[in-house]
Amino acid sequence: MAGRVPLGAELVRKDKEGAQERAFLVGIDVRTRGRAGVRVTAQAQAARDAASAAPIVGAEAASQSSGQGSGQGSGQSSGQGSGKSKANKPSIPEFDADESLAELRTLAGSAGAKVVGEILQRRDRPDPATLIGKGKLEEIAGAAASANADLLLFDHDLSASQQRNIEKIVKRRVIDRTQLILDIFARHARTREGQLQVELAQLQYMLPRLAGRGVEMSQLGGGIGTRGPGETQLETDRRKIYRRIRHVEQQLENVRRVRAQQRQRRESAPVATVALVGYTNAGKSTLFNALTRAAVLASPRMFATLDPTIRAVVLPSKRKVLLSDTVGFIRSLPHTLVSAFRATLEEVQRASLIVHVSDASNRLSAEQDAQVEIVLKELEAEKKPRLRVMNKVDLLDEELAGSLRDDAKTVYVSAAEGRGLERLLARIDAMIEEDPVSRVRLRVPQKEGKLLAMLEAKARIYSRKYKDGAVELEVEAPESVVRRVREWAVG
Repeated sequence: MAGRVPLGAELVRKDKEGAQERAFLVGIDVRTRGRAGVRVTAQAQAARDAASAAPIVGAEAASQSSGQGSGQGSGQSSGQGSGKSKANKPSIPEFDADESLAELRTLAGSAGAKVVGEILQRRDRPDPATLIGKGKLEEIAGAAASANADLLLFDHDLSASQQRNIEKIVKRRVIDRTQLILDIFARHARTREGQLQVELAQLQYMLPRLAGRGVEMSQLGGGIGTRGPGETQLETDRRKIYRRIRHVEQQLENVRRVRAQQRQRRESAPVATVALVGYTNAGKSTLFNALTRAAVLASPRMFATLDPTIRAVVLPSKRKVLLSDTVGFIRSLPHTLVSAFRATLEEVQRASLIVHVSDASNRLSAEQDAQVEIVLKELEAEKKPRLRVMNKVDLLDEELAGSLRDDAKTVYVSAAEGRGLERLLARIDAMIEEDPVSRVRLRVPQKEGKLLAMLEAKARIYSRKYKDGAVELEVEAPESVVRRVREWAVG
């Protein structure tokens, strides 16, 4: 199975002429009535709850920036109404149904599909059988046929029975939001570890949906050792999937052990780990490349980064930290993916500092941040020290970008243009507690050339004098360096 994700029949297939699959998008706006009679989308409620439980540093500034920068929105401003709130917290703009459908359009593009049509259905409650109702589904079937669509992409998770019922009516393949994200992950997994993690998530997703895979699933299986007396192909496949899940989980456990050993070796030295997290397409990989001069793929497509990358970064204090680039989070990230990628996301759990990268140019950056909070809470990493980085300030109005000021926990940068990176490194330096920095005076014999070279490389030298065959220095250095020169300390 190496080099390929087994059950991940990729969403985008090519026909003999090399044409992309044609996708018809279906969105659903399920609304519930809030306490004050305001109509609030169910999708936005979880993010609002997360935001109220864990206030997001700088959300007001971010929303104000993105709102003025874009010049449009749904009439909700994060800066408005926050003073009226009992807790004096900024309001969180909704991820409304239109913007959710736009995100699905971007996801479809990341999967390589060509969008040939879309429709948004507004309902007070989902239909238990078909999600959007049989009448509307027949209308969609006609529209999809007119557009010659190969498949329907639903901006919602579908149960196994809903998927079967919809396919019977539309006579086309039906993909829900989770399956689409899984497919994108399958396309972008490059390392063996990434492929195993995606495969596990796909197997867990497929298991409850076996009954709907068609008539062939009810036929008797064949082959020595593949089935018991009277066992159906459905039961055979279920058993095979369970066996494969156990095998993949065992291989991932081996990955976790190797990672734990690597982490123990790293932790034996006083080197802190800094994890970049954020909503997908917030610019984490671009920032990672700018700080480390690495060559990680930076792409406007969602989930371009899937396999974790760790590189060393030298801080202004001359301390080294390990910077980890992680997979982007997204609204309603499938739980199976969070579980499958736990081996990778352990870097977030064990990090000394979490650098939360946000898109300052996005009107919904505050709600995207709330969605990140939900995933961090699921990873039990929400209480980790945090630094907020508002990226993409180059996309804001020039006057507005010039008026933005860093605060205690927020730094404004443009990773693409390299603006604000020195301030960001200085702020990370101030927040890292491992291997603390102190200032000492030293008198080192000139013959200690290796020691002097080490100080030159690993300490900040404020003064240097040559006297009586020795070098008198005043340096600021990490504790690990100070210990090695303690015998030459003076004063």
